[in-house]
Amino acid sequence: MTTTFETLSVGDSIDGPKFSVSRESIRLFCDASLDYNPLHLDDNYMKGDFGKTNFGGIIMHGMNNFGLITRMLTDWAYPAGAIHRRLETRWVKPVKPGDTIQPEGIIKAKQTTKNSRFVLIDVLVKNQNGDKVAVGEAMVEFPRAAAAA
Repeated sequence: MTTTFETLSVGDSIDGPKFSVSRESIRLFCDASLDYNPLHLDDNYMKGDFGKTNFGGIIMHGMNNFGLITRMLTDWAYPAGAIHRRLETRWVKPVKPGDTIQPEGIIKAKQTTKNSRFVLIDVLVKNQNGDKVAVGEAMVEFPRAAAAA
């Protein structure tokens, strides 16, 4: 059943696809993003300390979390004719090869304006241990009722 603005309630949840992180997936993201920072490629470099942080090895690009959240929102909203308008995220924990991550969303508000209808969604990405690795907020715009007919 396709989600509609009318059937949504605050507290409804959205689940995205699981993603298994590997050295290969990290390298592929390097190639796609043109971001070859040694944080993502060089274990020897990552053995050092970064201020108070020691990652102990390479980490996944934070923007990969952003991409997974975007995919979740698009897969959920597109069938309803809705559009993902805004996404803000913050990385809270590094993701390493061998981790499995999954995005989630929880509807926190519905808003109707003269020109449109929106939902605000708390978004997050968790790892296989249930730890939050990214958090944020998204806005999805639903078509006006007359336009949906």
